[in-house]
Amino acid sequence: QVRLSESGGGSVQAGGSLRLSCVVTGSVPREYRWCVGWFRQVQGKEREAVASFDDFKDSYYVSSVEGRFVISRDASENTFYLSMSDLEPEDTAMYYCARRINARCFKADFARPDLYGVWGQGTQVTVSS
Repeated sequence: QVRLSESGGGSVQAGGSLRLSCVVTGSVPREYRWCVGWFRQVQGKEREAVASFDDFKDSYYVSSVEGRFVISRDASENTFYLSMSDLEPEDTAMYYCARRINARCFKADFARPDLYGVWGQGTQVTVSS
């Protein structure tokens, strides 16, 4: 059974940087494809896709973070990262990592959190102006 655990959130001023981590534990068959996404949610609003990355190294970003956020993976640590720079108050949210099992990331599916079956508990990011 796969589990995800996020960390790295915090409070920063606008223009600052944070790197979120998502540690993956558990295992799936080696031949399974995978897709990992980062989402964020502000209370009272829908969950928003931020970035995704798969085992074909295809990555997608929501337009509001392109050029500022980078999704990456450290295979040796089984950890995924979301490196965030030039943060804006509008980036304030709870950030979640999620994984699709035996499926790649596709641009057409990017904004669909319902396709992700495994979720972490979230880590809060607060950006002050």
